Amino acid sequence: MRRSIGVEEIKDMALGATVLGAGGGGDPYVGKLMAIEAIRRYGNVELVSPDEVPDDALVVVSQMMGAPTIMVEKICSGQEPMATYDELVRELGQEPYAIYAVEAGGVNSTIPFILGATRHIPVIDCDLMGRAFPELQMTTLGINGVKGMPAVLADEKGNTVTVHGIDDRWLERIARQATSVMGGYTILASYPCTGKQLKDYCVRNTPTLCETIGRTLREAREEHRDPIDAVLGVTNGYRLFKGKVHDVARKTDGMFVRGHAIVDGLDADKGRQLVIEFQNENLIARVGDEPLCMAPDIIVSLDVESGQPVTTEGLKYGARIVVVGMPCAPQWREPQGLAVVGPRAFGYDLDYVPVEELAAQHAEGAQA
Repeated sequence: MRRSIGVEEIKDMALGATVLGAGGGGDPYVGKLMAIEAIRRYGNVELVSPDEVPDDALVVVSQMMGAPTIMVEKICSGQEPMATYDELVRELGQEPYAIYAVEAGGVNSTIPFILGATRHIPVIDCDLMGRAFPELQMTTLGINGVKGMPAVLADEKGNTVTVHGIDDRWLERIARQATSVMGGYTILASYPCTGKQLKDYCVRNTPTLCETIGRTLREAREEHRDPIDAVLGVTNGYRLFKGKVHDVARKTDGMFVRGHAIVDGLDADKGRQLVIEFQNENLIARVGDEPLCMAPDIIVSLDVESGQPVTTEGLKYGARIVVVGMPCAPQWREPQGLAVVGPRAFGYDLDYVPVEELAAQHAEGAQA
């Protein structure tokens, strides 16, 4: 089960993670470059399955927090993952057995590999979301009562902050405010837990799935096949809408990127208009009042020609995109998951309907 992750695997993984990132998760280009540099300097990283982690082993997360738009302009120093890790080791009094990712997202999929290469420790083939979500408490550990603390934040200047909160919602509030003071983004070490807890509650094989999606997309381009069909085939996804971006309203608010995009329909969707609403990640895709896909399922925009995923900060007027929907990890469809990441958790007066059911309803409506 153990295998070596090198530069080519990271390239595919970063691309695939941007697909699963639902438009968020940070700039994939920056995270990819940092991971490639670390691997070239220190060597490949060992990827292990959750089942290979001893039940009593200590494992921790390494991740980025903040508004992705800020990280585009304010680049990491490259030392933040190690600074947070070392501080958390001092706090816990022991070295972790391995590290893992909090989510599938451009930068957050690759940060663990920066640390893995530099500190020569394994990365676990799992994450806590199976996609990207905007807040720290939105994890499969969190909904099962495993707290994300202590958590250590670091900025590019060398400042660190350690948070002990009463619960993960307070961790989110405190860390978000600290991140604002520290310049808009930080790198965290958090969610220390046992191997047993991780096995029980993680989303398995997410890095491998990211790599598979990225490789599939790359090979489809090289072989001049439809890259969007290739992505949908490996993710069990659905084409929701094809169109041209008409308008994007976006602002950084409370260390989130909030806003919406309006997409005018093309081809079969001509005459219709799609609205995508996002908070770092895409949350709702709708035509009028009719939802086509909603959180916690994954909504992502893909370039019409190349299939390249377009993040929320990358959406621009005139871009021609295909908006697709993909099923989320099954943990999020349970009541405790929907309470944290369902439409109502983000302020939408909607009951969750799985993307496959919405797609079937729209197919029936088109035939009627």
